[in-house]
Amino acid sequence: MPAAIVSEGEPVFVDQNAKRAGEERRVSLLALCTLALTIGIMTGLCSVAFRALIALVHNFFYNGRLSLIFDANMSERPSRFGDLLFFSPIIGGLIVVYIVKTFAPEAKGHGVPEVMDAVFYKHGNIRGKVALVKALASALSIGSGAAVGREGPIIQIGSALGSALSQYIGLSTWQKITLLSAGAGAGIAATFNTPLGGVLFALEILLPEVSNRTFLPVVVATGAATTIGRILIGPDPAFAVPDVQFSLAGSLAPGEILSFVLLGLLCGAAAWAFIRLLVMMEDGFPKLPGNEYTQNIVGMAIIGLMMVVLSDLFGHSFVDGVGYSVIQSIFDQKMTGVGLLALLFVLKMVATTVSLGCGASGGIFSPSLYLGATLGAAFAATMSLILPHSGLTLPSAAIIGMAAMVGAGTGGVMTAIVMVFEMTRDYAIIVPVIVAVALAAGVRRALISETIYTIKLRHRGHRIPKERHINLYLVKQAQDIMERGFIVARAGTTLRDAMLPDDIDDVRPIVVERQGRIVGLIPPRSGLWLEARTNPDVQVEKFVESRLVICRDEDLLSLAFARLKRHRAGAAVVFRGTARPRIDDVVGIITKRAVADAVIDSYDD
Repeated sequence: MPAAIVSEGEPVFVDQNAKRAGEERRVSLLALCTLALTIGIMTGLCSVAFRALIALVHNFFYNGRLSLIFDANMSERPSRFGDLLFFSPIIGGLIVVYIVKTFAPEAKGHGVPEVMDAVFYKHGNIRGKVALVKALASALSIGSGAAVGREGPIIQIGSALGSALSQYIGLSTWQKITLLSAGAGAGIAATFNTPLGGVLFALEILLPEVSNRTFLPVVVATGAATTIGRILIGPDPAFAVPDVQFSLAGSLAPGEILSFVLLGLLCGAAAWAFIRLLVMMEDGFPKLPGNEYTQNIVGMAIIGLMMVVLSDLFGHSFVDGVGYSVIQSIFDQKMTGVGLLALLFVLKMVATTVSLGCGASGGIFSPSLYLGATLGAAFAATMSLILPHSGLTLPSAAIIGMAAMVGAGTGGVMTAIVMVFEMTRDYAIIVPVIVAVALAAGVRRALISETIYTIKLRHRGHRIPKERHINLYLVKQAQDIMERGFIVARAGTTLRDAMLPDDIDDVRPIVVERQGRIVGLIPPRSGLWLEARTNPDVQVEKFVESRLVICRDEDLLSLAFARLKRHRAGAAVVFRGTARPRIDDVVGIITKRAVADAVIDSYDD
């Protein structure tokens, strides 16, 4: 039977049974964007419901009442339970351990590493029930007092929704990953009212490929989720920030430059300490005597003790939950003491790492904002004593610190810059933020190569690429990588007669023709030369590949690769000129070894 020859992506002779086997379902970009819109709406609604669930749990554990109304940015009075507040995180933690252990172990922790693991190691597959389990477990953790954030859970919830819908439809892996990432971006956009930040988070942290086919669905999902959030929650930014803090109409004073440079370096070291302490806690708690429940009791008892002591001393527990009220107090300049700010920085870092280490379910993004705000404000208060004309105010330093801590800790530097700008909407501070984030990320990377997301996966042996390699080889043409040395053999010729004497070590591709028409191709493979010597009468038709594609010499490699993959072909014949090529038009062969060489050569170490 003649080989299957493909021209312009259409097969001529193809075994239909073989074609159906392993076929992946793909939808058009328009359909993919429609699915992303659905996921964005669902994630936006889930984000609002998740906030309400956190409010319900918090009001019950903290105030002993049932209510869905809770403003995380407002400072509260001491709990009506007094020192009995100590038991709140313990009770909530035990329920969380049971839910996670029983229904979805992947819901433990801060969520984003599990999403990254699904993207790079699980073909984009996340179980649908993870969304429900993560929402319930994280709401219990945050509401009862664990020092974790709500962005990690909603990222995992949105990702689970995107993955579950993709699996239900039966989409291909790359479309599944695209919708998973769209759900993640939608989640963080709806949580913080930051559509651009949500898009950049998906692009920087999750997507292994950035192109129109991945970018557009993410944009659609984040836009839809943000719209739902603004309709149901409100259009205001996450934090109310005072007026412009830096006057950037002219040049910056040396004192100002020195201030935010030093703050960036300090935040880089703080991000390193945060990552190392989290690893220590996540490795240390499982080694404690007993099971998950006893380990959780130990950790949450530490959190409860912090809450009670801080409430007795200052009238507020400070370190529990997302911590937005502390950040807002810094912006309002109601919290200015260097000692208190430094104390809260240390206690929040300990509380967050202990919470996650002992089994809580929640994110690290909000704690990173808290750490950056307290460290930045403490730094500004100190600098005002040393350099009175440094130009740093507490709110402006808090903004810089927030961006620097998030960018350095997560590795999403552009995400941090844009998200902090969207959350504060203070454009005047963008230049100091960019400088500080760049320096902080550089310091963190010099001290530890892994981010707070990837270091957890490294312990599983799952390494995530730190750079998304840009596939520049895909913009080359077929003629740039094709093998120009090939053999033309007439059908009926024996393999021994077709092969050249010097093909012992490097067998060349053999194009088989009949009356000037291509009937097949024999790609180079090991053992072919030996076969020609041991079976001298075997004809070339026996070794012809059953699937074959053709392309023009000017076609981009992206097109050639797509055809090879779609038709599961082992090689492509490259021709010049006419639409229906004859043997005289063949100018080269694209083999898998040529593809491998093109990919390898594109890397620049």
